[in-house]
Amino acid sequence: MENANKKTHITPYTTYLIVWIALLAFTSITVSVAGISLGNYTLVIALFIAAIKSALVINIFMHIKFEEKIFKVFLALSGMTLLIIFILTFTDFSFR
Repeated sequence: MENANKKTHITPYTTYLIVWIALLAFTSITVSVAGISLGNYTLVIALFIAAIKSALVINIFMHIKFEEKIFKVFLALSGMTLLIIFILTFTDFSFR
């Protein structure tokens, strides 16, 4: 009975195509940045690009943008936990 109240969503193929091209572009940018010596900023830029790519995959291909709000809150909470772990790890690494 509960599934009868849910709305269906249809994502057009052009959206998938645009996201796929964006993922290819971001991948090529990541490879290009990895080849350039930017010092400590290389890793930060690569992680920022990876975060953008993961947001695209999560929202479009995994259809998270159509889920309920509580699910999005728990997903954001787990993402923030991962971000805190990264910050603590890089803080430890930078003071060695």
